Amino acid sequence: MSRPVPVSSQKKALFPLALAALGVVYGDIGTSPLYAFKEAMAGHHALSPTHGHVFAVLSALFWAMTLIISIKYVLVVLEFDNDGEGGVLALTALAQRLARSAGGITTGVVLLGVFAAALFYGDAIITPAISVLSAVEGISVAAPDLAHWVVPITMVILTLLFFIQRQGTGFVGRYFGPITVLWFLTLGVLGLTSIVQTPEIFGALDPRHALHFALEEPGRAFLMLSAVFLVLTGGEALYADMGHFGKVPVRVAWYGLVCPALVLNYFGQGALVLRDPAAVVNPFYLLAPEWFLPVLIGLATAATVIASQAVISGAFSITMQASRLGFLPRFRVLHTSDVEKGQIYIPAMNWMMWASVLLLVMEFGSSSRLANAYGIAVCAAMIIDSALCAFVVTRRTTRQRAVLLALLATFLALETLFLAGNLSKFASGGWLPTAMGISLFILLTTWKRGSALVRERQAAYDIPISAFLEGPAPDVPRVPGNAVYLCANLDLVPTALFHNLKHFKVLHERNVFLHVYTEEVPYVTDDNRLSIQDAGNGMYLASVRYGFRQEPDIPAALRLPAADSLDLDPMTTTFFVARSQVVEGVGGMSRWRRGLFAWMTRQSEGAATTFHLPPNQVVEVGTQVML
Repeated sequence: MSRPVPVSSQKKALFPLALAALGVVYGDIGTSPLYAFKEAMAGHHALSPTHGHVFAVLSALFWAMTLIISIKYVLVVLEFDNDGEGGVLALTALAQRLARSAGGITTGVVLLGVFAAALFYGDAIITPAISVLSAVEGISVAAPDLAHWVVPITMVILTLLFFIQRQGTGFVGRYFGPITVLWFLTLGVLGLTSIVQTPEIFGALDPRHALHFALEEPGRAFLMLSAVFLVLTGGEALYADMGHFGKVPVRVAWYGLVCPALVLNYFGQGALVLRDPAAVVNPFYLLAPEWFLPVLIGLATAATVIASQAVISGAFSITMQASRLGFLPRFRVLHTSDVEKGQIYIPAMNWMMWASVLLLVMEFGSSSRLANAYGIAVCAAMIIDSALCAFVVTRRTTRQRAVLLALLATFLALETLFLAGNLSKFASGGWLPTAMGISLFILLTTWKRGSALVRERQAAYDIPISAFLEGPAPDVPRVPGNAVYLCANLDLVPTALFHNLKHFKVLHERNVFLHVYTEEVPYVTDDNRLSIQDAGNGMYLASVRYGFRQEPDIPAALRLPAADSLDLDPMTTTFFVARSQVVEGVGGMSRWRRGLFAWMTRQSEGAATTFHLPPNQVVEVGTQVML
């Protein structure tokens, strides 16, 4: 299967792609005005709403967004693509490939990328909770007597969102683009209306206001960083979703609409607080006239649902990529579109996220309290992005190497400062995404390590394929038909064949030993999908290659022209697969990690489903492996 055409087709117009990118790429960062400025002025480390504090916050906010989003992600990081794909796992695969080609050590690179991927899940759970909660809190502004309904309504909306995931992104996202355009236009108009009344607020564009505040009140300025960072959450999505739309549409959407609208709204909120310091309790909703509040609440809710949908889809995608790269067991993956290959649904991940998001909403109860848990995981992931990009730069020959390294060093310094500021919220909620990231990192690395040990244990008992082809194969009785044995290593006799010979003492007329490779690139074309070697005497060695963004489909691969020499009649072909059961042994893994790996093994989807094998043509052989 070749790379999906709809993603990168040059025939698509720039405007429709930029429009589509608005909802998917900028949903998260586009809803930050609901809570970011409010958190800086009235949150955990509240500042008095004075002229100096308002100007300092806006100045820091503007320059943080300019440096980290407008320059780092939109201009620089988008250039670090892996065959057109972005995201931390794609970047990790690229860095690993470059390190390997240069003879370097890849373990540290891989662990960095995996840890960033683990942190992403923390962001994916907090984003729906804080976004929808902050939107629904507008009810308490429009009708204070209904404030006690905020949490129940939020939970209902989130439950509906997760329940309709099975219908696919196309079902819930049909109007994403137009709604998001309306949202950003509304942000801009509300902000501009307020700025017109207090035009002096544009003086906050001067970075000296933030620098002066840092020099005069360094302690409070340091604590302010954790709130200012909230305007940057969602920036990693720019990179992660690049493959869906391409670099140019993502940049056009940012510079043409998103960035101006966000800046206008933030400065409009600041202007409002200068005129009325009491408005600091919820400056976003108080920007709107009273008659417009119900409409704004509805629009904000729709925008936060879109932001949540984007991050949920991202969690599905990164789960599939992690599984393809061997860091997670096989999950049941359902494709929800006949046209867009990237639209997937993973039931297990969906319901785990749903339960986690509802627990967050019930536990924290407000966007201000939930903001305390937001930032650490996202900031750490951004730091890893910068570090991996710097690593890639050092492995590439480019004229701009010195400039790029200087920029990335600057970004790293700023993000490290933001991380330090966010750590001030660790005890009041920041521990949650940190603990979640560490837990998921343990899961990912445990599966990778356990899978490697299983292969080692099996290799100790397996027979080299060369010895098998030269030894007993010619003397074993043959039965009519074709057998396709899935194997983890083409140099060894598949476990399923070993047990087949042990118990039945026969071979099929034609035997294909097939191994599926997941390459460190997103896509592999059909021309490079299948390679077959005739080993003689009815034995064949076959390799099937897929990119980490592609879904393996073995029957489809065996229908390619390259498989014509096999002449595999579906009516006479049987697929043999082995499934391992972990039992307690000695060495290799600690007892608790062995138990964790065994549990993950039981949750793993069978190879027959993963590789789309016909159910009525599969024989599964169980084996025990001691760890």
